[in-house]
Parts: sequence; structure tokens; C-alpha cells
Amino acid sequence: MGETFAFTAALWPWRAKQQVWTFLTVPEGISDDVEGRQSDLRRGFGAVKVRVTVGTSTWDTSMFPSKENAAYILPIKAAVRKAEGLELYDAVDVHIELIAV
Repeated sequence: MGETFAFTAALWPWRAKQQVWTFLTVPEGISDDVEGRQSDLRRGFGAVKVRVTVGTSTWDTSMFPSKENAAYILPIKAAVRKAEGLELYDAVDVHIELIAV
């Protein structure tokens, strides 16, 4: 198992053309810790593979560094938001496990 982190963060929208994606921002301290654990081999966009748990939902995805937020951002799938009854701007308890560094 990889390193795990738990935190609470609010959902926010990111709009691109006709689509709206939902993200949350990983706290700066955790983002700094994750960044420090990365190998010299970088994935596209600096993505980090993680296993995420929100409520009873668990899935594998990638989180991405955001210069604008000075932290990693994590996409939250529509299926998870629906299953967990989440809306934009809700505060969400999140557990992430690094599955590839």
C-alpha cells in the first residue's frame, strides 16, 4: 500500500467550452508532501495516480498540479457525486492513497 492522506475540501466547478468538470483542491501541505515523493519520471501534466475514497465510493484516478491553486486538484466523477449525494461547493471528506509515485 502507498502513502495515505485524509482531508476535507469543497467541490468546485471548472468550465471548459460546453462542459463543467467538478474538482476539489488538495490542501497545500498534503500537495507539498505528495510533490516531494514524486520520482524523476513524470506523467503527462504532472499527474499522480491515486485511489480515492469518498463516503462508500472508492475509485482510481489521477490528480493534477495546479499553478493557479498552488496545489494538486482532484476530479470527482459525476457517478460518485450522485452516489454520495454531493453538490457543488459541498465540503467532502476525502481519503487518498498514492498508488504510483
